[in-house]
Amino acid sequence: MDAFVGSANKYFKYMFDEVFAKGIPTVLCKIFGLYRIGFYNNDSGKSMKMDILVMENLFYEHSVKMVYDLKGSLRNRYAGKTGKNVEVLLDENLVEMDTKNNLSDSLYNDTHFLYQIDVMDYSLLVGFDDEKNQFIVGIVDFFRTYTWDKKLESWVKESGMLGGVKRNPTILSPKVYRRRFRSAIDLYFVMIPDFWTRLHND
Repeated sequence: MDAFVGSANKYFKYMFDEVFAKGIPTVLCKIFGLYRIGFYNNDSGKSMKMDILVMENLFYEHSVKMVYDLKGSLRNRYAGKTGKNVEVLLDENLVEMDTKNNLSDSLYNDTHFLYQIDVMDYSLLVGFDDEKNQFIVGIVDFFRTYTWDKKLESWVKESGMLGGVKRNPTILSPKVYRRRFRSAIDLYFVMIPDFWTRLHND
């Protein structure tokens, strides 16, 4: 929560100046409010504080049976079926989609903004509404910033200083994370010609 509080002004400025004023496409989940709830118990003398972030419900009034939580990595990103009403699947479960131009533009804009405020480890949440025959998408979990401890952990793992073989870091810089995320999502969503696709004769 502290990570978001530090960049909240930039988030709201981006949403207002770029998305609402200029009309650029976005798939960032909308944040409606940030609240701190607290209470004090006179009898016990104990108090409690809780921070609550109110976000857009992507799937409100949609009949979604499967949800994909995509990070752009295939390392441990396959989920088996659970038998629940709504299955949450990972990167390796998604195969194709009809069109992606608007999604690509939105991802470019949003990941560039997240890179500028030093955020990584976000996901693209994707659901499919069977009744309306449409995909619902949104970037979620965009609160994790690339702090000095994450930079150090990434450097230590990459250098192999603690013994063993050098490994690809599990924590990526915002620049590297953005590149991997966009490349992977681009591969997941295959463009298929549709009604609006123009064919050119050479």
